[in-house]
Amino acid sequence: MADPLPPTPSAFKPVQHYLKTAIEHDKRDPVVAYYCRLYALQRAMEIDRKSPESRNFLSTLMNLLEQTKKQLKDLEAIQNEMVGQAHMENYAIKLFHYADTEDRASRFGKNVVKSFYTAGMLFDVLTSFGDLPEDVERNRKYAKWKAAYIHNCLKNGETPQPGPLGDEMGEFGEGFGSETAGDPPSSRTQPGPSGQAFMPNNQIQGPTNSQPTYPSATVNSAMHNPVPPASVHPMTQPTPTPVPRIPPAGGAAALKSEDYTKAMKYCKFASSALQYEDAKTAIDNLTKALNLLTSGHE
Repeated sequence: MADPLPPTPSAFKPVQHYLKTAIEHDKRDPVVAYYCRLYALQRAMEIDRKSPESRNFLSTLMNLLEQTKKQLKDLEAIQNEMVGQAHMENYAIKLFHYADTEDRASRFGKNVVKSFYTAGMLFDVLTSFGDLPEDVERNRKYAKWKAAYIHNCLKNGETPQPGPLGDEMGEFGEGFGSETAGDPPSSRTQPGPSGQAFMPNNQIQGPTNSQPTYPSATVNSAMHNPVPPASVHPMTQPTPTPVPRIPPAGGAAALKSEDYTKAMKYCKFASSALQYEDAKTAIDNLTKALNLLTSGHE
């Protein structure tokens, strides 16, 4: 799809990759495309909203987002930010899991680099909903670092080492080092993928060309303006899944309005997980909702 925006001002170079990712997803997943453009708009407005060139670009981008929202009025994820957050997080972690699986199988290439890099950017987009949970933040740093590491190895004719670097890394996801995203590899412990992150049951099949195989999801949700439900995170896997606590005879516990709101969020996260046929995450969130409604506690 052709870029519907005018040339990007040089001041907005930091958001170009998010806009490019949006173009790549216009047909594949318009929900992802929408949120990438929304995040780019928010970032761009922080950079420059006064110069004529920037104001023209921002105005065009805002109009495009409004048109998209009207055209996709039937997509719940575009009209409901909680569903949109769940959609984006599921998609980003699926892509991250695909790249990590390929990397650990020593199947390196441009496709894996781009998948890690895109996953890292989509985790960035998730920050518009609020602070990232610790496990997602770890995966964001790892995805960006791994993309840079594999890219540099291939560029220099070296064979990348699969998975996190360093023998002291220990179990998957432990031993998180001091490097930040994009830092070159060193002899110190490198950041590793978080073991707490959602790992989809229906893994993405490997690519056959240089373009990454993105997750295929039923687009049934989307847009929002960035207002964080930061405390609600559907992607962590419980160990074990708690049994719902049924209150003594008397029915539901005395609940506050925020308890009902939180229960609704859990149900929406469960609905989004079912779109990916992820029963474990759906059960976890439905269990939390039931516990909350019956006992007043999660």
